[in-house]
Amino acid sequence: MTKTGYIQLYIANKLIDGYLKCGSLSNARKVFDKLRERHVVIWNAMISAYIGRKKSKEAIGLYGKMMFDGVLLDEYTFSSVFKAFSGIGLVHEGRRAHGLSVVLGLEVANVFVGSAIVDMYAKFGRMGDARLVANRVGEKDVVLYTALIVGYSQHGDDGEALEVFVDMINHGVKANEYTFASILITCGNLEDLNNGKLVHGPVVKSGCEAAVASQTSLLTMYARCGLVDDSLRIFKRIQHPTVVTWTSLIVALVRNGREELALTKFKEMIRDSVVPNSFTLSSVIQACSNLAMLDEGQQIHATVTKFGLDGHIYAGAALIILYGKCGNTEMARSVFDDLIETDLVSMNSMIYSYAQSGFGHQALKIFDGMKDLRLEPNDVTILSVLLACKNSGLVQQGCKFFSTIRNNHSIELTRDHYACMVELLGRAGRLEDAEILIKEVKKSRFSRDGGSRVLLTNLYASTGNWSQVIDMKSTMREMQFKKNPAMSWVDVDREVHIFMAGDLSHPRSGEITKTLEKLFEEVQILGYVPDTRFVLQDLDEDKKKRSLYYHSEKLAIAFALLRSSKKNTIIRIFKNLKVCGDCHSWIKFVTKVTGREIIARDAKRFHHFKDGCCSCGDYW
Repeated sequence: MTKTGYIQLYIANKLIDGYLKCGSLSNARKVFDKLRERHVVIWNAMISAYIGRKKSKEAIGLYGKMMFDGVLLDEYTFSSVFKAFSGIGLVHEGRRAHGLSVVLGLEVANVFVGSAIVDMYAKFGRMGDARLVANRVGEKDVVLYTALIVGYSQHGDDGEALEVFVDMINHGVKANEYTFASILITCGNLEDLNNGKLVHGPVVKSGCEAAVASQTSLLTMYARCGLVDDSLRIFKRIQHPTVVTWTSLIVALVRNGREELALTKFKEMIRDSVVPNSFTLSSVIQACSNLAMLDEGQQIHATVTKFGLDGHIYAGAALIILYGKCGNTEMARSVFDDLIETDLVSMNSMIYSYAQSGFGHQALKIFDGMKDLRLEPNDVTILSVLLACKNSGLVQQGCKFFSTIRNNHSIELTRDHYACMVELLGRAGRLEDAEILIKEVKKSRFSRDGGSRVLLTNLYASTGNWSQVIDMKSTMREMQFKKNPAMSWVDVDREVHIFMAGDLSHPRSGEITKTLEKLFEEVQILGYVPDTRFVLQDLDEDKKKRSLYYHSEKLAIAFALLRSSKKNTIIRIFKNLKVCGDCHSWIKFVTKVTGREIIARDAKRFHHFKDGCCSCGDYW
């Protein structure tokens, strides 16, 4: 091997090829480094091997050495090295290599190189450059078109992706399974069922429907268009679903409000010995969050730990949201602290968890930490910080933060941001400031939204300004706004029971009413007095008191107490709107009478009731 000559070079090349085929890259490199002469084919083989093993830096190092040694680069060199540049985000170096390929006449004349350049720019997110290169390539093939379609789809320009696909068909280029998989995802993103069905036809005719990639994309497309049953039918036809397919189905079910079925499918996946990834687990945890199923969520957390994914950013963020939604901020913070790295999503999740439970100062401290990490806040961050200030009575901090955001023209405030700020001001008794802000919103593009008008109506009602309430409700009727009816629900023995205000249609309503009457007698002895200020209707005093008896949260708690006699069992109820002040007071008394702990999650935050006190400190 130390001698020179054709035979020795030939043997060395064979040795390198053999080592690479056996996966021994280090031995191949040792032989490679000993060669005095190296053919371009061997250079390309080594570069390709490094890229195949996700060692882009080493591949680029060889590429540089190759140029230094004066080796003439060919189309295989460029097609490989462009992948390396995009793999580690070296935009400037990628553009230089692109320039060299132009000088060598390989960009336009060689579709192999042209496709690699398009793919590189697409992965850099430079779709304008990708399109320019694609337009210059003479004979475009399916690989080039697919790279362009994938690039547009992954960067949110699904309309352009669809146009490229149509152009490809018009030029007589046949799609492959990867093209179909990408364009089906595009149709799903656009919720374009008609084009999705039009693509489904050629998928079947081309024989690609049996391919897992196509089946997974078909499943996703129909789910994103709201046809979950069609997605389930496609899934049943897949003989050996991969973890990607299982995950796509679970994501689809959660996205369409079929969380319980998503959990069932996850259990089937585990029984089939398919190992979940972080995306699978984060979706299953989201299902538990949406259902507020803490026990089930904790079991999934154990599975996350078992597979060593508890420090992973996706699963971690989902766990933070789960524990936050279930009111367990200590566990949420524990997960947050164990993350290997933190990003905007995990930061937002932790801020929101603290905000929901009224820990405003802790939420603001996390927000300050974002600045240290140079993470730019988005609309979720802004809403979470405002919610934290509102739920903790941090009026000054909330006003200062809101003013800063309003003066930052790179951030666009939404209706939800204004609504949160209005409630912060209203709760602090600054009704005039709240009304000014609502009038400002009415002049903006949110003017046809009913949320602000509902807020203002409630503010007027709480101060007894009934003439203004009538005017506001009249305006809302004319604009056909509808306010969601109040409802509460409780999970007893894994069965969810829903209650609406004044609704006595439950099969056990007679027992619920008796339980309520007994509770009212006992809490009144302790000093509870119905607070009719929270009846936002112009009724006489007796009718106001009577209407308070049958608020949805009271019905849910009475039923939960009726069904569970164990003193150490925590009662967890959920409400779609904000808990009213009278119910809040009543629940505190109920915890003293029954000795039970009650956790109530409303639309805004958590309330932990125990021994006659609430975690919110009576500020919510």
